[in-house]
Amino acid sequence: MNYKDELAKQIAEGFEGVEAAALRDMIEYPPNPELGDFSLPCFKLSKALRKSPQAISDEIKSKLATDGLFGRVESVSGYVNVFLDKQAFAANLLSTILSERDRYGSSDLGAGKTVVFDFSSPNIAKPFHVGHLRSTMIGNALYRIHQYLGYTCVGVNHLGDWGTQFGKLIVAYKNWGNETAVEEGGILELLRLYVQFHDEADKTPELEEVARSWFVRLEQGDEEAHRLWRWFVDISLKEFNKIYDLLGIKFDSFAGESFYNDKMDKPVQELKDKGLLEEDEGALLVRLDEYNMPPALMIKKDGATLYHTRDVAAAIYRKQTYDFHKCVYVTGAAQNLHFQQLFKIVELMGYEWSKDMVHVPFGQVSLEGAKLSTRKGNVVMLDELLTRSVERVREIIEAKNPDMPNKEEVARQVGVGAIVFNDLSTNRIKDVVFSWEDALNFEGETGPYVQYTHARACSVLRKSNGGSSSIEFGGAPEVDAGQLLNTEAQLALKELYIFGEQVQQAMWKLEPSIISRYLVDLAQAFNRFYHECPILVEDQAVRNARLALVKSVQITLRNGLALIGLESPEMI
Repeated sequence: MNYKDELAKQIAEGFEGVEAAALRDMIEYPPNPELGDFSLPCFKLSKALRKSPQAISDEIKSKLATDGLFGRVESVSGYVNVFLDKQAFAANLLSTILSERDRYGSSDLGAGKTVVFDFSSPNIAKPFHVGHLRSTMIGNALYRIHQYLGYTCVGVNHLGDWGTQFGKLIVAYKNWGNETAVEEGGILELLRLYVQFHDEADKTPELEEVARSWFVRLEQGDEEAHRLWRWFVDISLKEFNKIYDLLGIKFDSFAGESFYNDKMDKPVQELKDKGLLEEDEGALLVRLDEYNMPPALMIKKDGATLYHTRDVAAAIYRKQTYDFHKCVYVTGAAQNLHFQQLFKIVELMGYEWSKDMVHVPFGQVSLEGAKLSTRKGNVVMLDELLTRSVERVREIIEAKNPDMPNKEEVARQVGVGAIVFNDLSTNRIKDVVFSWEDALNFEGETGPYVQYTHARACSVLRKSNGGSSSIEFGGAPEVDAGQLLNTEAQLALKELYIFGEQVQQAMWKLEPSIISRYLVDLAQAFNRFYHECPILVEDQAVRNARLALVKSVQITLRNGLALIGLESPEMI
């Protein structure tokens, strides 16, 4: 039952010209339970209905039915405060959750629509660091949230596997590298060579031109350049996939920038035919002055392509291949201008679907206030961070529960979950200053806290079921919801009720932290209930009702954690 929808519908039936959809958006959750479960401020209706807010709220109170769904209605200072029938609410909600299980909170909202997500997209020959985590986990969460709401999702890892940096790497390898060192050192040796190139280029600027010429040779199909490039890519992907496996990330496509190397001639010609390309000192660009943006460089004077060229080709390919409803780019806020230019270029080319391209920016990660820089070595490697987090959880388990089965698996689930949750727990647009202490803090409103709460619910269910690992609610099929009228139970039920609404909010706002914050609130509400309301009591009616609530919390926590890419250990 969607109580907001039903309340809005009943109110709208009593007033001509008032739309239920508009009313639904006006209905609030009062911060104080004494003010009702729902509240409708009538001030916006005053002008349309030509009545005072108080008169409108009085009229709504007189017309609103209070049998079955709503237990009481009050009219106070222009507000309609509506109180649910607590027993009917509990019975309806628990029945829904216990029947829908892992689909609770889902919907078919996006049925028939495809969303393409461009996320993670690390640069080849540069190891994963904490700055890469944001795009990876935000994109993964948005993918899962949309999929849960019925959308067909396509996850694209648009690898940074093309560009002048490969000319630099080839020059560095030929001057200062060797095959054995690269095979043994992997991506870290590639990084060392890349850093050395910039150190040497500071002293010998001519190296930059040599690097550019090597990239042009690569674009033109030079055999040696292509062989070295392919080798660098394979070494890097091997390292990246270790991180993706640890994080539980999968992609539907690894079509990186190089994939579009043979697909750029057509859009470039199209730009020329439509009079959008302008020559400037041998280079080709699109002027965007009238849109208050600098020009977008499409072709360098040496004939090499750039990000804009490849991104235009990629956008057209994705529309033709997937016929997307939305194409979502999850990158740092520093790329805002790039995507504004890209979307405008696609629009100027006459593609009306340019309006369906969306940039999801996020704040930058800094290390003690200093910008992360692979070139300068100012980074925290992600594999090191994840390894240390897992080790710390393993130490805690050894100290508190040394006989626990599957210790290694649980340490991985909680250790990785702590890092991911920490990254997704604040609004994505906020800048983050990385701190080892904060990242490895498992106290307070953290991923381990939510995972531990899930494990606590599982423990209660196991005990109720004779220790069975099936962790099922084994009570009577009919639950006496009248046993759940106390404050702690009702607060937990209200948190459970809004889960689906929070999932949709996270989707509309493209904001995974809505789910993270919700999970903390639900965990806190459940823990208050757990401490105040003994569950495995002798009274069978009380026991069954409280177990039904425990099972509903366990289901919802598991569903919510999965949406942001965390696993749900049944024992910690």
